[in-house]
Amino acid sequence: MKNNLHKQQYLAAVDLGSNSFHMVVARIEDGHVHILDNLKEMVRLGAGLGKDGRLSSDSQRRALLCLERFGERVEGFPLGSVAAVGTNTLRQAKDSRLFLQKASEKLGHPISVIGGKEEARLVYLGVSHSLVAEQGKRFVMDIGGGSTELIVGENFKPLLLRSLNMGCVSMSRRFFQDGNTGKKCWKKAGVAAHLKLRPVRRYFQNVDWFSATGASGTIKAVGNVVNSLGLESYTISLDSLYRIRDIMIKAENIHRLDLPGLKSDREAVFAGGLAVLIACFEALKICTMRVSDGALREGLLYDRLGRIRSEDTRLKTIASVQRRFKVSRKHAARVSKTAGLLFTACAPKWSLKREDEELLQWACSLHEIGLSVSLSGYQKHGAYFLENADLPGFSMEEQIWMSLLVRCHRKKISKNLCGEFSKAEQQKGLRLVVLLRLAALLHRSRKDETAVLKSIIADDKGLTLCFVEGALIKHPLQLASLEQEAKYLKKVDFELRFSS
Repeated sequence: MKNNLHKQQYLAAVDLGSNSFHMVVARIEDGHVHILDNLKEMVRLGAGLGKDGRLSSDSQRRALLCLERFGERVEGFPLGSVAAVGTNTLRQAKDSRLFLQKASEKLGHPISVIGGKEEARLVYLGVSHSLVAEQGKRFVMDIGGGSTELIVGENFKPLLLRSLNMGCVSMSRRFFQDGNTGKKCWKKAGVAAHLKLRPVRRYFQNVDWFSATGASGTIKAVGNVVNSLGLESYTISLDSLYRIRDIMIKAENIHRLDLPGLKSDREAVFAGGLAVLIACFEALKICTMRVSDGALREGLLYDRLGRIRSEDTRLKTIASVQRRFKVSRKHAARVSKTAGLLFTACAPKWSLKREDEELLQWACSLHEIGLSVSLSGYQKHGAYFLENADLPGFSMEEQIWMSLLVRCHRKKISKNLCGEFSKAEQQKGLRLVVLLRLAALLHRSRKDETAVLKSIIADDKGLTLCFVEGALIKHPLQLASLEQEAKYLKKVDFELRFSS
């Protein structure tokens, strides 16, 4: 299904960060993004993440109220025009799936969780579109509430992506408890930050990048303080960071601190973010850094704009993985085509949506990647890769679904294949699995020719396939495979009926 850019006049992006939630609303005009509105609320979701890995009721309540207000702003926006993602805190939260269901209802649009490298890619995309074009590589970093993203890229293309599990909220909670900003706190925070940077510092030191740019709350806040103190005009230097740290050490507590340019809603997490920034300057040998207006949410806008303009990063990733694992693109295409025919016939009765078709097509394209490891149990190898690999453009949820489909596309199916999903999602998952299994089965001979289907009838209990007269007699392998498949599916309460 192709989108018409002229009909897609508005886009919105929502960033469910560990410290604050942001939303930007933009108008698309002649392929360019014009920001119309910018909303921000300090939700402090990360502060509500307990030691048991669960979100507190208070933090969830704050988040849902915020998203309800955001939802009012984008009410009436068509499906697909609002890109909403959760980051570090929701990556860690054990109960994130249930929370995301409630959050999506409040916003009125689906919310997904993205991995650290995908977050870094989107940050770079947002920053690179906000900067003047320049020759050479550029270094970009973003200190969020729970993670820090480090990127080196050139023009609009990221070349090196890393996400470190430290941010202004987590570091402030760990080392600057009760607002204490004494010298010992800074020493402990600095050591911890350097330990996080140690595995990646050589990669970034060895890349010859031309300029350094910082994005988002912490770095913007530091830039405001640096400018208000008259330390620098347009950039941040390590000396200016040391000066701010000395002022905070002298104050001994954040509540006795009077830093010009520092907003009150940033005070509680400022020390942790500054500690991370100082460590990055020291470890990566950064001389000066400028501050960017672009960040993750702008990256989301440009990524969604790319999908509208048929420049979907996910499709490029699929093609790259196929090349890397030497997947037969010809065979994947024939399986995809048959799966598409089955999907079109079943979608109305089974209430399947366009995004379900996308998942099915991606799984068809990659269902054989496990063959590069071993023929035995190759569906398991492929599933493991799809769930755990860094796949640019894909959310963690999309990767879990692809992994599920590939894992179950052959052999026996477990009744618990979708155990962690709701009943509706379990039903959808089983039906998509069936469509992939049948498409792969009908092309088991790895030929374009297959038994010709006359009709496909879906119902609540299962699926009926009617082949042209004598088709299955001419294809005994497909007949035997269908008979075996009916037995497999019966064990998961799905009826497969076929006739010729």
